[in-house]
Amino acid sequence: MIPYGKQTLSQEDIDAVIDVLRSDYLTQGPAVPAFENALCDRVQAGHCVAANSATSALHLACRALGLGPGDWLWTSPITFVASANCALYCGAGVDFVDIDEDTWNMSPAALEDKLLRAESEGRLPKIVVPVHLCGQPCDMEEIHALGRRFGFRIIEDASHATGAQYRDLPVGACEHSDITIFSFHPVKIVTTGEGGAALTNDERLAQKMRQLRSHGVTRDPQEMTQSPDGPWYYQQIDLGYNYRLSDIHAALGIAQLRRLTEFVATRRRIASRYDDAFVDAPLTLQRHRRDSQSSFHLYVIRLDIDRIAASRSEVFSALLDRGIGVNVHYIPVHLQPYYRDRGFRPGSYPNAERYYSEAISLPLFPSLDQDRQGHIIDSVLRIAQ
Repeated sequence: MIPYGKQTLSQEDIDAVIDVLRSDYLTQGPAVPAFENALCDRVQAGHCVAANSATSALHLACRALGLGPGDWLWTSPITFVASANCALYCGAGVDFVDIDEDTWNMSPAALEDKLLRAESEGRLPKIVVPVHLCGQPCDMEEIHALGRRFGFRIIEDASHATGAQYRDLPVGACEHSDITIFSFHPVKIVTTGEGGAALTNDERLAQKMRQLRSHGVTRDPQEMTQSPDGPWYYQQIDLGYNYRLSDIHAALGIAQLRRLTEFVATRRRIASRYDDAFVDAPLTLQRHRRDSQSSFHLYVIRLDIDRIAASRSEVFSALLDRGIGVNVHYIPVHLQPYYRDRGFRPGSYPNAERYYSEAISLPLFPSLDQDRQGHIIDSVLRIAQ
């Protein structure tokens, strides 16, 4: 079975982890800050807070921006559930903004329309979370302009977009957002095994996320309510969490980051071969902005159901039967049972629901060779006709 995604590990990666295992620090040592510094250098951000997952990093970001009961967070319905759940962890409400029909990212036009309605109702969001689906950056300049106009903060969910570029800067530079989140799950662009990070140019936000990452505890006398009892002294000054990344994971991340350019270039070549092969097929492909470069975490096709004989389910099953580990990214969050219980109903976000009825994710990872990709292409063309 050809998986839809797969990590690419080298001897350098293995050696980096072994070096940490032989060192004095398995956690809370020098590897995590080294990884954070490497990320900052790579994406031109001022501060990085590494965490044990992107979900944890999203939660930290929401807490640092003061999200709480009575507030609202809006995100895309076409994302993993973590992009919405992070608001509920803070006791806030969640709502969604429909996607653009061509890019499949949050639609700035739909966002503006929803903001105008919310303004009249007194329910403007405190935070908006655009999601860079498949690694394709959202229209961040437009979303940022709306943020300034309507007063919301922005967290970029760039879990798919490590190595992507928006205009002249890497995704993660936070030129049009307060915080950017990356994921380092094994199927992502680079991996730490499990892990994530929050990038920001605001030192106060970074410090708040660092504090929350480790139980809300500080050893900084300037943050304490009294003078320390001694050099051993610490204080818990907030309700935090244990969201730390270990040095073992960080060492793998440092080694992987050195090959980020190679990984993304390879993904782009594989995606380009798919593009060329499917130019006349009864499929719709994601439209890419001319001013941006995707990292191609995913390669999604949308079946033109009116032009093919088989249903999406039949195509999906037939590809599995041929040893192709296809997937679907994503089931709209508002259609999940948990969110239906919160009042969401089918028909609320028609572009997202139509996307879901047609989408299939094809395998895409750096070690996917031309022979196996050829088998995938041939199978798709034979089945989807």
